[in-house]
Amino acid sequence: MKATTLPAESGADALQASCRALAERARQAARELAWVPSERKNRWLLAVAEALEREQDSLLRANAEDMAAAPQRGLNAAALDRLKLTPARLQAVAQGVRQVALLPDPVGEIRGGERRPNGLEVCKIGVPLGVIFFIYESRPNVTVDAAALCVKSGNAVILRGGSEALQTNLALTQLLRTLLARCGLPEDAIQSVPTSDRAAVGYFLRWPDCIDLVIPRGGKSLIERVVAEARMPVLKHYDGNCHVYVDAAADLDMAERIIVNAKCQRPGVCNAAESLLVHANIADIFLPRIAAALQQHGVELRGCPETCRRLPGITPATEEDYAQEYLDLILSIKVVHSLEEAIEHINTYGSHHTDAIVTRDLQAARLFAQRVDSAAVMINASTRFHDGFEMGLGAEIGISTDRFHARGPCGLRELTTYKYLVTGEGHIRE
Repeated sequence: MKATTLPAESGADALQASCRALAERARQAARELAWVPSERKNRWLLAVAEALEREQDSLLRANAEDMAAAPQRGLNAAALDRLKLTPARLQAVAQGVRQVALLPDPVGEIRGGERRPNGLEVCKIGVPLGVIFFIYESRPNVTVDAAALCVKSGNAVILRGGSEALQTNLALTQLLRTLLARCGLPEDAIQSVPTSDRAAVGYFLRWPDCIDLVIPRGGKSLIERVVAEARMPVLKHYDGNCHVYVDAAADLDMAERIIVNAKCQRPGVCNAAESLLVHANIADIFLPRIAAALQQHGVELRGCPETCRRLPGITPATEEDYAQEYLDLILSIKVVHSLEEAIEHINTYGSHHTDAIVTRDLQAARLFAQRVDSAAVMINASTRFHDGFEMGLGAEIGISTDRFHARGPCGLRELTTYKYLVTGEGHIRE
């Protein structure tokens, strides 16, 4: 499937009108979808999972077109990895969609209530947010994750993927929309912005009457632009500067496995480790060991003076390194002399995304969990587990480092709000 874009001669007015019409169709679809029965939404989800497997060859061909064009866009190895679809990744996406189908529907969920002394029944119930404008880069599997979560939670979604994944995203979106119509759901509940023109994003950000929430998922410059221009709420995370702290009481075999996994399994994702802290009491033993393990995977190390003294030849770390989300096979290392110093370093330089401690000291683990101000704190586990699928949400539309209205992986419940239902028997207020 080839991209369908607006002709250049149509101009800014035509582009704005086209975007406005798309947004209005999404608003109407959201109204129709809001109270669709769970059974019908789940039927669509299961059909999507089957189609992803059945249409694997055509989807991979579309992705191959994007991959072939990627070198011209200057994508690095990590970005290419995010862009690439494989049979295994498509299978994982299908599995995630099936898991979403099995999860409770948050729409209509009773979230609290009571009978007041005067006899009024007060009930809080889950309802969809409405229309979500989702802007994201590279990873085409996110197209399916976002659509699955939005439809199951009763929301319409407008998808604006990166131009580097245009052919893949168009193929996926067409598949999803076709199945919506077959399952009796409004086809415009899922729409893709059919142009790579950056001006289109600005138009959608001006229309709070059509868009209820914006979720940008990508580089810092993208998120800063959305925050600056949006006239509706924005759910975001800026950086994934994730730390692993190896405590004096750590099991060093465990620590090595966790660090290599957190840094090397997929270095180009937001929950990959970017910084390593090592307690001074074990630094002489552990640093040469972990350096050798990481360098076998091609990781470039940048260390503090105490680290460089123990690991001659590595690059000295700067202040910028400690705050950097590399999204690459690069890791900063700092030797710390106490748990408190490790916590202070993380809270100063971290991005409040994911931070881990490796320790056999229960009290140290408790203090770390209490005092590290991050969306997820891992104890003796890789940062890579901060993920909607791994944490039982089926999938996620993003990992929020905000405090309002959601934090961490945003799944079904995070894509809803609530309203109060008050039932009386002719009650009046005196």
